[in-house]
Amino acid sequence: MRAAVLTKRGAARARSGHPWIYRSDITDATGDVGDVVRVMDRAGRFLGHAFYNPKSEITLRIVTREDEPIDAAFFRARMQKARDYRASLDIDASAYRMVHAEADGIPGLVIDCYGEYFVLQVGSAAVEERLSWIIATLEDLFAPTGILLRGDSPSRKREGLVAKTEVLSGEVPESVVVHEGPARYNAGLRAGQKTGSFLDQRENHLAAARYIGEAKGGAGRVLDVFSYAGGFTLHAARVAETVEAVDSSGDALERARANVELNKLSNVTFTRASAFDLLRERSDAGETYDAVILDPPAFAKTKRDLRGAARAYKEINLRAMKLLNPDGILVSCSCSYHFSRELMQETLRSAASDAGRVIRVREWRDQALDHPQVLTIPETSYLKCAVLECL
Repeated sequence: MRAAVLTKRGAARARSGHPWIYRSDITDATGDVGDVVRVMDRAGRFLGHAFYNPKSEITLRIVTREDEPIDAAFFRARMQKARDYRASLDIDASAYRMVHAEADGIPGLVIDCYGEYFVLQVGSAAVEERLSWIIATLEDLFAPTGILLRGDSPSRKREGLVAKTEVLSGEVPESVVVHEGPARYNAGLRAGQKTGSFLDQRENHLAAARYIGEAKGGAGRVLDVFSYAGGFTLHAARVAETVEAVDSSGDALERARANVELNKLSNVTFTRASAFDLLRERSDAGETYDAVILDPPAFAKTKRDLRGAARAYKEINLRAMKLLNPDGILVSCSCSYHFSRELMQETLRSAASDAGRVIRVREWRDQALDHPQVLTIPETSYLKCAVLECL
């Protein structure tokens, strides 16, 4: 029988509701890479069934705490439940996350929907071995035109999986036009960020536009820093007089420019520059804006990065606060899991103090609801979005 016996610490972690069991918390295990194994404590008590990969630091990923078979019917039931949950959200978009890995009960599997296409990210050897079940379920439940595997995520390397991008079913184009509320954009399915877009920011894009449009000082000039392909820009431009999209990547700005043209917007300009340099130069020059949007990449990818990340987050937010007109809106985001909400709050407080500004919190936001959070899995809660107002 394929099985794994956990240490006292490992068993406690499993009972706490967290699905990840590290190599150091396993006393004995039998099985091969990709197997489903029975998980027990040292007294032989059943704790669940898990995906097993002795090559990975996260050696076990508990997939169920019930004594049930992990077969095609199991995957289908989990995916149907995920589908029904998304249907209950009444999402005003044609691109959304259909399966969010552990948060939907299938560790190592992400499925994003882009209209009639599905894009998968697989970070588990066990899931990769069972892809035929997943493809069959998607075809039966949704009848998609095509299914693509985006196998270029760092998690694949940690699992010992080969990096690859391949069509698993049907045909999949390089990109596809989807809508997000009133905005339309081109998602690069084969080469864009993530699976083609930052779907976790969808609801924050819409909320930012609402706050900017309702700002007391009026929505005049908006500065969107780290704009990438224009997710926030497209919505802000509908309520503001002008929006300047800033990014250090020329390719990203070209994507943003194409999306702006797709939406027939004429009030957006584009600047290729280092965000840190531009924010410093503009604030030193005394320029002002009615809204500033900060959506940087993850500054803290590991705990070791936290000190430098805190300095970076403080710097950009301090500069942004100095740029705000009275009643101006600051939308400040962080996608770094290790940079907690508490640390972000402290960093923003310090930035406001040093900037000499009185900043009111309008709202704290998270990732979109189709990226669900599970209380016993802190890693499922990673995106922070603060909507702030300068008094």
